[in-house]
Amino acid sequence: MTDYERIVLDHYKINSSFPVEWPTEKDLSDASEDEYAPIPPPKNSKGKLEIPFRPAKRYSALGRSPSDSRSILSSPGRGNDTTAEASVQKDEPDPLGTTDSIVRVLQRRGLPVEEDARLRSQFLLSSSSFSPELFLSQVHSNASTQSLMQGMDFLTRSIDQQSVSLKVLVESNFERFVRAKTTIDNVYSQMRNQGIDPHQETRKALSRHTSRTSLGSGIHSRNPGAIPSNNLGINKPLPSDKMKNALTKESEYGLAGIKAPLLESSRKAEDIWGPAFGSREREDSLKAVLSTVEAFHGIFEVGAIITDCIKRKDYDGLIEEYGKARGYCATAKTIGQDSLRAESPISDSDLQLIVVTARMWVDVEAQIEEFKKDIWRRLAGMKSHSNSSSLSGTNSEEHMELISILLELGVQDNPIWVWLLSRYDYLRNKISTTSERSRADIEMLRRRLAKSNKPNANLVASYLRSSARHGLGNRAGTLDTVDVIELWERIHTNMTKLLSSQGGILGEVIEFWDTAMSFIEGKTQQPLPVGYDGQSKVHHRLSLDGTKQLQNGALELINQIRESVFSFFAEPPIEDLSVLLTPKSPNPDSPKSASQRQTPSIDQLLTPDSNGIPPFPEKLGEAWEKLAFWPPRSNSLSGVFYLNRILALAGTAANEMAAMNFIEQGSSTTDRLRLFIAGTRERCVQALCAAWNKDAEDCKALEDWTRSSEKRDITKMPMHFMAFESAVITGMQKILFISEVVPKPGIPDVVTPPPAKLLQMVRGQFVTSLYKALSGMVENADNLASRRGGIPEDSDTLASPLAIISPMNVSSTSIDPSDRNVRMLLTLSNLQVLRTEVVPQLIAQFENSFSVKLTDESKAIRDVLGQIDARLFQTYVAPSISTISHIVRAGILSPAWEPSTPRPSEVRPYIYSLLLTLVVIHTQVSTTAASLTPQILSYLLEKTSQTLLNTFKERGNFSLAALMQATLDVEFVAQTLLQYTTEKASKLQNEIYVEIDRGTGDDARVRLQKELPEMRVILKGLREKSKSML
Repeated sequence: MTDYERIVLDHYKINSSFPVEWPTEKDLSDASEDEYAPIPPPKNSKGKLEIPFRPAKRYSALGRSPSDSRSILSSPGRGNDTTAEASVQKDEPDPLGTTDSIVRVLQRRGLPVEEDARLRSQFLLSSSSFSPELFLSQVHSNASTQSLMQGMDFLTRSIDQQSVSLKVLVESNFERFVRAKTTIDNVYSQMRNQGIDPHQETRKALSRHTSRTSLGSGIHSRNPGAIPSNNLGINKPLPSDKMKNALTKESEYGLAGIKAPLLESSRKAEDIWGPAFGSREREDSLKAVLSTVEAFHGIFEVGAIITDCIKRKDYDGLIEEYGKARGYCATAKTIGQDSLRAESPISDSDLQLIVVTARMWVDVEAQIEEFKKDIWRRLAGMKSHSNSSSLSGTNSEEHMELISILLELGVQDNPIWVWLLSRYDYLRNKISTTSERSRADIEMLRRRLAKSNKPNANLVASYLRSSARHGLGNRAGTLDTVDVIELWERIHTNMTKLLSSQGGILGEVIEFWDTAMSFIEGKTQQPLPVGYDGQSKVHHRLSLDGTKQLQNGALELINQIRESVFSFFAEPPIEDLSVLLTPKSPNPDSPKSASQRQTPSIDQLLTPDSNGIPPFPEKLGEAWEKLAFWPPRSNSLSGVFYLNRILALAGTAANEMAAMNFIEQGSSTTDRLRLFIAGTRERCVQALCAAWNKDAEDCKALEDWTRSSEKRDITKMPMHFMAFESAVITGMQKILFISEVVPKPGIPDVVTPPPAKLLQMVRGQFVTSLYKALSGMVENADNLASRRGGIPEDSDTLASPLAIISPMNVSSTSIDPSDRNVRMLLTLSNLQVLRTEVVPQLIAQFENSFSVKLTDESKAIRDVLGQIDARLFQTYVAPSISTISHIVRAGILSPAWEPSTPRPSEVRPYIYSLLLTLVVIHTQVSTTAASLTPQILSYLLEKTSQTLLNTFKERGNFSLAALMQATLDVEFVAQTLLQYTTEKASKLQNEIYVEIDRGTGDDARVRLQKELPEMRVILKGLREKSKSML
């Protein structure tokens, strides 16, 4: 054993240079820097120092080098914190005497002092890192002042006891201490003063002697720097060849002589053998790595293969390789468990296998976890359902593939449940977003349509006539203006998106519930994998609580659809359209315009222009202003057409909702669906009645004053009106009963019959529409004359018979609407057709459609028709009666009326004027409305007879000639108008004869009887002569 090895063993107090375990005595020792610190001597009873203070060891350089970190012989012990911590005692009693274990107290406070030696050393008094503040704050945190005072007394007594022991030790061995000190000083001086001049040595010895004699004063220095300044040469540097082995700081305490050669040798050895040793080490390292790779190449390849499978989306290969990785891990785990059970060390090869497998598993697990996150994101973010997926060409079963992958890889959360929840959240947000956007879109179009110009009467009439041309079939574009039809199409499209079971959101909800039911019943899970060692089998079943949550979620989606649609029909138009400022993706399924003309697309109309969102329209008292679903100024024809389709869609959707198996019969959900259909229907009927009322007022514009092709006596007005009313009644019947909805067997019927209140509303509006249409017809006959310069209704001017005749009004095909008489005649003829054909047919259709009897209404309508006809008839014949009365009175009351000859042979001229007037009227009536000719001429004949009677009464007495003249006049008129003679006219004529006879004497009567045969001849001749005239 060399001296160096012996020094090292002695220094570390170990027996071998290569120990196999940590020495037990090292755990019990308290090796710290405290052993080098000065120890204060004990005091005597008077409080004075009994033994002078002893500084640090003078010859400490023999055990430690001041330059431990730089010396090649440096020791790793004293200056290392880790070694110092390791030498700290494990426990010691409380220096204040309160407990026998400080560590136990700290453990009760939750401090890890048993594991952390650095922390424990701060609480032990024997450690150099002892912290009084920390000690008191933790060990004596709850101590009172009294207990701390007692602890201080205990500490004082302990110190005094140790001081007495030390004092006794020093007194009993004082001489030995002195001799040992002298010997040590001599040896130290020789080693330190090696190579120093003897004179300097003498002065040094004297100086040391002086220092020794000063022992009693308590001042003793071992520091060479403390030698007085007159000690020459002591502080001057010595020649390097003499001082290199001296025990001084300048010579590094004797090591300077060998340090440089050792460093040089080490450098040259490193230059020569370093590359060789390095290459050899690298070679060995590469061989070890190669052998490890060859032995475990399968394990090393797993990570790369999994990475490649993820890039290529080869999920089958990924699952296979992940299974291999799990198998390798199971093998490594088995090796470790077997070794632990057998309590035998693991071989190097097995240990290497465990390490390689662990590294592989960390890499694979990191990739798989990242891959799982991506699969989770894709599964939770799937938006399309099977219908839309099949249309777009994507895989409709992609979610099943993702679920299978997650189950195969093994996950904590149930991927089936996560996917169902993500579908529920997606549908809920889609319903809300679609509903809000839809209402805003429709309101935007309503506001722009409300700002447009109101259509004129001719345009309105053209759309009302469309029902007579096309009915309410597929020609929806002819029912109203292009803008109105586009808005109706947008409303229908939006309702289809919500309520359709084929491609709509309701269809997605139904599919969601069907899918959830298949998972609840366990049908869909059968082909799904159970994972590694069946760990994913627990995810194949949904819990009862999860099933209940799915039912509640599906019910919430149904209620959300129902409420969104009902609010659209029941609530007034929305005012906030800020949702339109949010951009949306283009919709390829936008409905096309009903017209083929170049007009802006519906999506362009829905985009706010440079002026921003149109303001809320000003209130004008229109019915459509309070209806969010009704286009401004839409007529009833387009309304019944589209609302019928929308209500059929809503009724079918309600049946689909009620058919979902989690909705029980008689439940509140079924009742809410019934209320939804009933409320929506009621709002639609209210809107339609308002539009029907407005269209009935506009029906007067249906009159275009063109003759009907079937009946030349009337215009097309009755046919157009009947077609319009019939179309509205038919559409209203479909809306009230929602007859296009087919109930499902075994499902509660959510479409209930219309209430009596609603039927009464439609019933009243039907009668009102007839009244308003009839009033419009009378208005057409009356008011056009005042606008075109004809004779006003209240004019007293008598119409000239010659002024009435014109080429226009004698034609059988053409009509002059500027002629008031023509309009009145055609209107009277139309009223006759309405009274006898149109209105009875409409009443019968209404009664059959709604299963009601309009007994009272029919009587009231007939009475109104009679009143209107009588009033219009009187309006037409009044001018003619006035003219006839004027002619008759002027002729009979004229002095020239009585004949100058005793036997008159001619009728008076006024009779020809009267007959000519009637001929003109006959011509006008027969060419305009031939069916009215008997009625009008008979009535005029009666009025003429009445006028003759009254006028003859005014004359009083009649001579024989006057009697004969009156008889000729009256009989000529009667025989000429014989075919129009009525019972009343005959009676009046008899009264005329009686009145004439009353004003004549008996002689004149007798003579008249004689003249009668001759008068008959005269009348016959006059009749023959007047044929060419009349």
